[in-house]
Amino acid sequence: MLSSVNSPGDFATATVTLPVSVRDLLPRDLPACTWAGSATHLRHVERELVRAAAGEVDYLAVCTPADLPVAIGGVDYRVAEGAGTLWQLAVMPALQSRGLGTFLVRAAEQRIRDRGLRTAALAVEEENPRARALYERLGYVAYGREPDAWDEEGPDGTIRRHETMCVLLRKTL
Repeated sequence: MLSSVNSPGDFATATVTLPVSVRDLLPRDLPACTWAGSATHLRHVERELVRAAAGEVDYLAVCTPADLPVAIGGVDYRVAEGAGTLWQLAVMPALQSRGLGTFLVRAAEQRIRDRGLRTAALAVEEENPRARALYERLGYVAYGREPDAWDEEGPDGTIRRHETMCVLLRKTL
């Protein structure tokens, strides 16, 4: 639905409002998720979808009416006993700061509640204050720090180890 256009002949800027929905991320979605990370990262997500089929995790997609994912993220039920741990949350860069991250987190929290759990947890890199501010605005409280590391694919295709320090946050649902 077209919400506004600056002037009748000017289509250089417009505001468009589209409904979004959340569903399980599917292997067929991965080619449309290159904005979320490298080919190495998407192969890792594909492996996590196998775990989702086994019920160990939920992996969600926030989708447009055309069923294209614009935000994705997982909930792992094996990391912390009695909690769902949110991880790999990502919003298409061009659509950040539009409420999609909030929608994704709230959908993930509902999945956690649906499993009878009352705690959501996550880790955010210290170098990502924008994401941390979102989580704190949604009621997450810091309770510790821990190092984390993962393999990352560089622009030239080489794999390197990314090491970082994360702030641990949790929320009672």
